Amino acid sequence: MKKVKGRMDESILVCVYYGPNGERLIQRGCKLASMLDCPLYILTIDPLPFDELDAEKSDYITRWKQIAEHHSIEEFILKDNEKRPISKVIAEVAREKHITQIILGQTAQSRWEQIAKGSIINALLREIPFIDLHIISVARSLRDQEGQFEKGVRAYLIKEEENYRLSFIHTKEVEFEGIFFKEHGTDFNNGVFKFMKNKETLQVQVTDDVVKKLTNVSMTAPLDDDQ
Repeated sequence: MKKVKGRMDESILVCVYYGPNGERLIQRGCKLASMLDCPLYILTIDPLPFDELDAEKSDYITRWKQIAEHHSIEEFILKDNEKRPISKVIAEVAREKHITQIILGQTAQSRWEQIAKGSIINALLREIPFIDLHIISVARSLRDQEGQFEKGVRAYLIKEEENYRLSFIHTKEVEFEGIFFKEHGTDFNNGVFKFMKNKETLQVQVTDDVVKKLTNVSMTAPLDDDQ
């Protein structure tokens, strides 16, 4: 059953992008909406038309829609084939839905991008100054209910021919920086490396210090009914 605005007259918008951090943002939004007893919306934006998205992106959108239905979220909004700046689109939706609070994930913008183009956060503050912004950092942990992984440590990937080699030392050859989660009960570096690539959070499989493909592996279980 969908919620209607209560005494606090709040409405929450969760902005998600591809990667496992999206579900974490939605969970945060669900908890906040439950506390405030107010409507919750989910928004994702892509410059490509929906029918041109690859299988992985389509899977994320399908999963988010399922979560929205499971939690009776007011509306899942997909803005595809969108060429405008992200901040403009978010601001437009916020005005249309009378949003009072926005939840965003930590972006992968480099310092240079922030200087050259301006951050999404600053742009939103200019567009919609009277809306509360919640910035959620990228998770440094995996959902690991059975204790499969050790505590994450800082690590790096170095390109070697067709593969990437895991390293714990930062050198000029490093291509990606992230967190390595080693599997319990193994003498070798087997586990998962979590990092950001093209503003997308990825978790890739590491086998004997080597990553063969930068293909995301799902390490999170489905949301529980009580979340």
